[in-house]
Amino acid sequence: MLSKKTKYGLKALTFLANRPDRKPIAIAEIADHENISQKFLESILLTLRRTGYLGSKKGKGGGYYLIKDPSEIPMTTVMRVLEGPIAMVSCVSLNFYEQCEDCPDEQACSVHKLMLKVRDSALEVYRHTTLADLMV
Repeated sequence: MLSKKTKYGLKALTFLANRPDRKPIAIAEIADHENISQKFLESILLTLRRTGYLGSKKGKGGGYYLIKDPSEIPMTTVMRVLEGPIAMVSCVSLNFYEQCEDCPDEQACSVHKLMLKVRDSALEVYRHTTLADLMV
């Protein structure tokens, strides 16, 4: 299940992407428009700022804004930053691989085979989707 952190992060990014200009938008405005707790949103936006997709400006007229074009923001990166590993189990993760303690043979494991398919289908969607694709 998608976490609220990721859901709200996607909503905030889409809100910023849909702005006709790239001027900073106050957290309060984003939170109010998207019905998100301002304190929770602040934490999410700080995380996204570290990816290099968002910038921030302090003071009057300050807030958050997109640094990159929405077409340059892939969902693979956004999902990994906000949600963590895309794979549902660590033994099929591309970036966070760990062998399962209870599985002596991954190649014979039915769960491993299924989760590879799930991971690959999710990656197919994320790799071919950018923030631009989520815009209204």
